[in-house]
Amino acid sequence: MSTFTLAQVAECNTTSSCWVIIRNKVYDVTDFIFNHPGGPQVIMDYAGKDATAAFVPIHPSDTLDKYLPCEKHLGTLDEASIRELRAANQSKGKSRDELRVEEAVKNKPPLGRMINIQDIEEIAKKILPYKAMAYYASAADDSISCVENARAFSRFFFRPRVMKAVSGVDPSTTMLGYKSSIPVYISGSALARLGHPLGEVNLTRAAYKSGILQMVSSNSSLSYAQIAAARGSSEQPLLFQLYKHKNDDIAARRIREVEELGYKAICLTVDALVPSNRELDTRASHYLEEYENEGKITRGNAADKSGDVSTLGTAGGLIVNNDLDMTWEKTIPWIRSVTKLPIVVKGIQCVADAVLAVEAGCEGIVLSNHGGRQLDYSLPPMEVLYKIRCERPDVFAKTEVYIDGGVRRGTDILKALCLGARMVGLGRAFLYAQSAYGEAGAIHLVRILEREIKFAMTSLGVRTIDQLAPELVERVDWQPLGSKL
Repeated sequence: MSTFTLAQVAECNTTSSCWVIIRNKVYDVTDFIFNHPGGPQVIMDYAGKDATAAFVPIHPSDTLDKYLPCEKHLGTLDEASIRELRAANQSKGKSRDELRVEEAVKNKPPLGRMINIQDIEEIAKKILPYKAMAYYASAADDSISCVENARAFSRFFFRPRVMKAVSGVDPSTTMLGYKSSIPVYISGSALARLGHPLGEVNLTRAAYKSGILQMVSSNSSLSYAQIAAARGSSEQPLLFQLYKHKNDDIAARRIREVEELGYKAICLTVDALVPSNRELDTRASHYLEEYENEGKITRGNAADKSGDVSTLGTAGGLIVNNDLDMTWEKTIPWIRSVTKLPIVVKGIQCVADAVLAVEAGCEGIVLSNHGGRQLDYSLPPMEVLYKIRCERPDVFAKTEVYIDGGVRRGTDILKALCLGARMVGLGRAFLYAQSAYGEAGAIHLVRILEREIKFAMTSLGVRTIDQLAPELVERVDWQPLGSKL
């Protein structure tokens, strides 16, 4: 294998000859510059330089092997250059944001003090690097749907039944036939390594130890194989959240890869076809620039120039190759031709599409507006669930219905189950938990929800999940004082 010096790599810093260093290896990315999902500037910012710090947190370890031809894997840095690069990284002063994070981690309260989801989220937002926090917390446009996802649960009140035998409450249930200790699964969420070095592995291990299921995102920051290898046993169920690539061959290879790795279902995401306008995420780099410069704006030579604003943010580029022409008539049969795994459609936002999913033979649907991160003013999933219950209750007998978005309490989960949902997914909550406290944080989150669910079941007068029914909840047309804002 060839070796190179830092000086040799530095010479290749143009669009006609562009090399980068990642983990001390040298790659020729010239042909990939204008095909990069995040745009050419993302690569050109590191042309002729070490891109490891920017690349590693948001790309699985097998990315370069999958997408960069072997002949573009040029070789490694020589030993002298490796030492020079290491010394340069060690001597480089820490940024203000890094120093802030260090101080926040030092003052982080013990996990035992976290008694609800909100507690964990608040600590996570303090200790996360700003860019990671902005990505996790961001929502579309004015965050209306994101906020209303949570507020929607406050429009449903319980009608508890008393004098019922409720000793030995059992909150376990199944999803696609796989047992779960509580009616909660980890929803597919991208880039867990932004918050913790072990990323998705924390969630996989926590899911095994707490007895729940995990949905793995196409855009995970670890490879699908690394995540599968972290399972507590080969029988641990993993579901795969598929963002279908516009190239059927690429999409088929992805599906076959996860099937061979033992994933148990394909969860086709249909509500995030194009990058959305997540302004907190988009502004993150500008905020950090001003923060590091103590409020001063670096104008350079473009102070008075206008131009297109890039709204891709941290990971918008990950979905720019999504299939924009999926249909019920074409796409579901195509997936059936590729795999025998059950199909769940994630991103149903109206009654009509829930019915079409049933007619297409899908084994499950997820009522979701992507956590309010895509189309603002899309209905809260809880309201869609209620509409299905009122207008097409037959849907619940024909397919499994799940819901995600806005869940803050065990009572939220039970309200959804009363209306017919089988399971409830949480995404951000698990990202925050593993960011703040690693694997233990994700397990602790499950224990919090288990405690809240068991208490609420006992108070409702039910002993098992199948006893939850629509008559135990009532939708009100007023907003309670102190409701979620």
